[in-house]
Amino acid sequence: MGDELQLKARARITAVGEVMAAQLEALTDAMHRLLAEGIEGLQGDLPILELLRASIASNLEALVDIMRYDIAVADVSSPPAAEEYARRLAQRGISSTALIRAYRLGQQLVLAWSFEEIARHEEDPQVAYAAGAAFTDLTFAYVDRISEQVVGEYEAEREKWLANRNTVRAAVLKELVAGEPVDVATAESALSYRIRQRHLGVLLWSSDPAASTGGLRQLERLLLDLGKAIGSSGQPLFYPTDRSTVWGWIPLGRSQDEVVLAGLEAVMDRADAGLHAAIGTAAAGGPGFRITHLEALRAQQVALAAKASALQLTAFSDPEVRAAAMLTSDLDAARRLVAHALGGLAVDSEPAARLRDTLQVFLSEKGSFTATAERIHLHKNTVKYRVDKAVEERGRPLDDERLELELALIAARWLGGSVLTTGS
Repeated sequence: MGDELQLKARARITAVGEVMAAQLEALTDAMHRLLAEGIEGLQGDLPILELLRASIASNLEALVDIMRYDIAVADVSSPPAAEEYARRLAQRGISSTALIRAYRLGQQLVLAWSFEEIARHEEDPQVAYAAGAAFTDLTFAYVDRISEQVVGEYEAEREKWLANRNTVRAAVLKELVAGEPVDVATAESALSYRIRQRHLGVLLWSSDPAASTGGLRQLERLLLDLGKAIGSSGQPLFYPTDRSTVWGWIPLGRSQDEVVLAGLEAVMDRADAGLHAAIGTAAAGGPGFRITHLEALRAQQVALAAKASALQLTAFSDPEVRAAAMLTSDLDAARRLVAHALGGLAVDSEPAARLRDTLQVFLSEKGSFTATAERIHLHKNTVKYRVDKAVEERGRPLDDERLELELALIAARWLGGSVLTTGS
């Protein structure tokens, strides 16, 4: 009885396959409408919609052959049109989720249609149930096998396409940063980023030696957060140079507003301790794209020279950072300058750092003990003690080579152990 039931169910599935073959065009149209409307990212893309129709038709034809001729699903390969559809999705950056969703929705439609056909023509409820169950198993097996194959095609094409795109992006970025003549429209197309606007150049990096692709995703999120903090509504340009360093540009549109550092600092305060950012100043157009990036590079040089004492955010807009950046071009000369100008204050220690910081504020406040005390929240007598102690450690009056003294204090503050001595 069981074998007879299976034979009748098999015959019913074959009969449904015959009907499906006759109605293939109508089923293709119905499924095409369903998928075109139900999958985000396909609307309005006529070439991909035409290829979707070809993919649907070829999959339905393959299913008809399986039903009519009892072909084993394990012997079936994904249709060429279905594979090409998967590759086109990859090239357009449409998520593979859309690919899988198409097969699930398609299966749902085919099952509903087939159950109606079985119910319409099969009077024996046992046979109808057995045929429906067998057809459900068949379609699940087909979708499982074919979707695995087309996703494989998608992933392979996506990897190849990204590698090619990154090669083109790298070449365009190299030309822009080098200041070479570049066709703006071509550059914008390659980068998916508008050059004709204001930009803020950003460099992000992780000091974690074990940084990985997961670290790059973290840096990408950080770049997005920095953009939001300064009111950018556009998508930043994100370009990894290795697994722990990223070049970025935050789009500012045509706004002439100054970039407020407080928002950026707040983002970096929340970031992991091993993450760092260096930023340029906002600048416009192709030349500005280059300049703000070069400024961010100079700010990064300051942070890298500072090593463990580097701030999480280093901004080229700070005059002291600009001065320190010039000194990084010759750290040996900077080290000699610091030793000569600071004397005993050139030691890399917390007591010396306190004296240097107090002295630097004192000089910026034109030698006023009162103003210095108010600014650093200390008693006036404490400030006087520290200044006197700093002069003693230096070994000569403050007015002796004053310019070198102020430059050395900037170097000590921003470059840290790279220009200070370890002491005895």
